[in-house]
Amino acid sequence: MNIYLVGGAVRDALLGYPFEERDWVVVGAQPADLLEQGYQQVGKDFPVFLHPTTREEYALARRERKRGHGHTGFVIDYPPTVCLEEDLLRRDLTINAMAQDESGTIIDPYGGQADLAQRVLRHVSDAFAEDPLRVLRTARFAARYAHRGFSVAKETLALMADIVNQGELSHLSPERVWRELEKALGERNPEVFVRLLRHCGALRALLPEVDALFDVPQTEQYHPEIDAGAHVLMSLQHVTLLSGDTDVRFAVLVHDLGKGTAPEGTLPHHVGHEVRGEILVERVCQRLRAPRQHRELARIVCRHHLLCHQALELRGKTLLKLLKATDALRRPDRFEAFLLACEADARGRLGLEAYDYPQADYLRQALASAAEVTAEFFVDRGLTGNTLGQAIDTERIRRLDAGRPD
Repeated sequence: MNIYLVGGAVRDALLGYPFEERDWVVVGAQPADLLEQGYQQVGKDFPVFLHPTTREEYALARRERKRGHGHTGFVIDYPPTVCLEEDLLRRDLTINAMAQDESGTIIDPYGGQADLAQRVLRHVSDAFAEDPLRVLRTARFAARYAHRGFSVAKETLALMADIVNQGELSHLSPERVWRELEKALGERNPEVFVRLLRHCGALRALLPEVDALFDVPQTEQYHPEIDAGAHVLMSLQHVTLLSGDTDVRFAVLVHDLGKGTAPEGTLPHHVGHEVRGEILVERVCQRLRAPRQHRELARIVCRHHLLCHQALELRGKTLLKLLKATDALRRPDRFEAFLLACEADARGRLGLEAYDYPQADYLRQALASAAEVTAEFFVDRGLTGNTLGQAIDTERIRRLDAGRPD
């Protein structure tokens, strides 16, 4: 029995890139061999075991044969005769198909080190096309390493397009699509992920509402970049400077979906796009089964980002409506996430990346001012019910108006 460190830990160690998880492949063993040593079996499709001390994953070396559609349509064999090179051959990219033995020697049968040096993401073999999830994974790796100069090989991009054209992405479960999307949103350059999916046609297949934004014109006065899709990519790039939270980044990705459904003859204007967009955001979230936290933030950013941009011009009554519509008084943390997404939208415009966004601080102050007014202010007056609520709102509006800029 021989044990090898494989995958991301080997890749990132060679890159000098930080990593936390380590995965292992066991060659020349059967399940009983690991069970006898105290490993805990957790795999269903093929034997994966948790180390009794480190709890790291150890998988038996395996072969795979395509049997059906999607990323689960495989017959998997794992006899002890499977060699390391056979196991590595079934992996997605050459940079992920390397191993390291106990002495530290790198086993690299498919040119992973050369592709690391050339900053290329290249598929290992034609078996890449048998798993449609690899389209998303490859785009995600591109988003992770774009700042290091990595790009996808032309032949791999062509293979990704073939997978899309064959309709294989339709066999992916919503949960797997969402998982890859969320991981990609957490990378350093999530806009690269979206751009690559669009390049190979996968964006139209998985997120047609986002794909519909490209080539849609906007008013040049407010959007010098003109193209609505380009604006979303620029906003997505900028939000990485403001927040590492994927719910904020997802909200930025979908905040302008309504612009893709502008009524004929109204372009480049997009009156009411925030209302139309909210419906589309809900549709996307339901289809991908997005978590509630992501869905709720995306919805309020889509519906209310224009009011956020106009905050300095709003009267107290409208400011209070905005605070209530975003549930800011009860959920200030989410309101902060809302402000970050809106700031990314404001700065995601050509030539305006360094745009000062005083609206965010102004709304933070407005929230603090409104939150100071509570029922205790009116206890001595004996107010209750609707009368009490109206008195609280009146005082909050008075304070908000008093705090308006001159």
